Amino acid sequence: MLGALGIVYGDIGTSPLYTLKTALEWAGGATAEAAFGMLSLIVWTLIITTSIKYVALVMRADNDGEGGILALMARLTAGGQRRPALLAIGMLGAALLIGDGAITPAISVLSALEGLKIPVPALARFVLPLACAILIGLFALQHKGTAVIGRLFGPVMIVWFVSIGVLGAISVADHPEILLALNPAYGVRYLAGHGLTGFTVLGAVFLSATGAEALYADMGHFGARPIRLSWYGLVLPALVLNYAGQAALVVSGQAIGDANPFFLLGPAWLQLPMVGLATVATIIASQSIISGVFSMTRQAIQLGLFPRMRITQTSATGYGQIYVGSVNWLLMVLTLGLAIGFGSSDNLAAAFGIAVSMTMFLTTLLLYHVMREQWRWPLAIVLGIAVPLALVDVSFVSANLTKVAEGGWVPLVAGAIIFTVMQAWHKGRVALLGQIERETMPMELFMGSLSSDVHVDGIAVYLSRRGDMVPVALLHSVKHFHVLHKYNVILSVETDHVPRVAASARASVTLLGEGFARVVLRYGFMQAPDLAADLKRCDIGCPDFDMMQTSFVLSRIWIVLAEKGKRRINPLFARMFEWMHRNETGATEFFRIPLNRIVELAVQIAL
Repeated sequence: MLGALGIVYGDIGTSPLYTLKTALEWAGGATAEAAFGMLSLIVWTLIITTSIKYVALVMRADNDGEGGILALMARLTAGGQRRPALLAIGMLGAALLIGDGAITPAISVLSALEGLKIPVPALARFVLPLACAILIGLFALQHKGTAVIGRLFGPVMIVWFVSIGVLGAISVADHPEILLALNPAYGVRYLAGHGLTGFTVLGAVFLSATGAEALYADMGHFGARPIRLSWYGLVLPALVLNYAGQAALVVSGQAIGDANPFFLLGPAWLQLPMVGLATVATIIASQSIISGVFSMTRQAIQLGLFPRMRITQTSATGYGQIYVGSVNWLLMVLTLGLAIGFGSSDNLAAAFGIAVSMTMFLTTLLLYHVMREQWRWPLAIVLGIAVPLALVDVSFVSANLTKVAEGGWVPLVAGAIIFTVMQAWHKGRVALLGQIERETMPMELFMGSLSSDVHVDGIAVYLSRRGDMVPVALLHSVKHFHVLHKYNVILSVETDHVPRVAASARASVTLLGEGFARVVLRYGFMQAPDLAADLKRCDIGCPDFDMMQTSFVLSRIWIVLAEKGKRRINPLFARMFEWMHRNETGATEFFRIPLNRIVELAVQIAL
């Protein structure tokens, strides 16, 4: 539980390292007026966006205990509902979060190590190389999983929150007048009196809440109740005290120039240990976003929004502990590129937040549908909640958009590329399945023509998208070999719009006669299929099921571009889909089918 708490709060817990410092810089200087205004805006952002919207409200819209925008989208499209707009919202939100995943490790680690400039100025030139070395080590160790280091996450983050809360409280005690900034009027007055500058500063203020979406996505680790208790009981008070303590230093004139007020809170002898603790905390924050991207990738694959990838389970007990190699190395390259390209956390701040603020707005749109359609709340109440939340989200999105030219374009471009990939895969997959169905025939018609076929000993398993249609591999097998096995299984794998399906509800078996059985294996979008293991537990009418006498007959589909006028999807999407389909992880590995029991037949499909 403590390890999960460390993961959940890693991102939002390290935001005091850079949020107030960045907000003051964007405001034009560390003045008392700016400090009061920034503190008021930060505190009420934490209250409205994180405490009320996410912790109190959005976390009620879980999908069988799982959170995140894809789980929310899956909840609204359950039961095979074709809702293109909601599907697009979920895909775009996930794409933006994945694209933003490379920025969090870079800005977090850099901001912590930049604290060395105060106690040991001579080390300032080593900050970037040290950050790169830490990031490389972090990504290089991902394949080992987080089971061992995860045990340290919770205790370290508890020490972190207690430390930053106590340091902030000491500073507040010396300058209690800073608590007046908890009045929202100070934030409103600052925004109203500073025109475009005040509006732009909202982009920096939003950095305090960037971890809220990740907090929602990670709620499946151990449930909503512990998150709520720890948020209201420890995390929120510690964050507010620390931000208030930093602002008090600014008001008292102790934080001047470009010095980070976070590292000035403690005495000189404590500054170096705080840099070390901050570095460990930011490593945890980086781990949380990396793990989140892995989990979101698996959700997207199971929901048919990404091609199959090799996924490694790194723990026998922690289902959420997985490793996706291709995603890990891509994230590492992007993260190092951002760290080296921008050079400092100050420069990266302009790129940080825009993708998450957009995802938060998209989450509000989906939440509106949940409140109306599933909770069946009255329209007046729904609008009274959704409209103010949407206005807050739009304000943050608009403020962040002012920084597009200064680096905000990075997560937008990354998100757009990932969204395009998702769209191409989804549309290509729908077109492919439609074309396959047109080239096959109903099972009932097929079985009426079996009397003349020769049967051989053994069991043949044919993967099929639909149990009522003949698998293309079966048609080609009969066409080429003119024989059937004594026992034949038409196996369909379905991904339900719930995170997990119990083992007792996994299989549905229908005996069709003539040695045929239809088997449907159901999995949740957070589960990894294991066809061989689950098929052994099914009664398919064979008295002595033996995997060594079983052949899995699969179709090796080759996709070609159809002639002009006969194309079913955009040519660009068709080419992208063909490339991804050709390079995706094979069904044999993804479904854990024994390699020595596979027979593949080639099929050409034109899209």
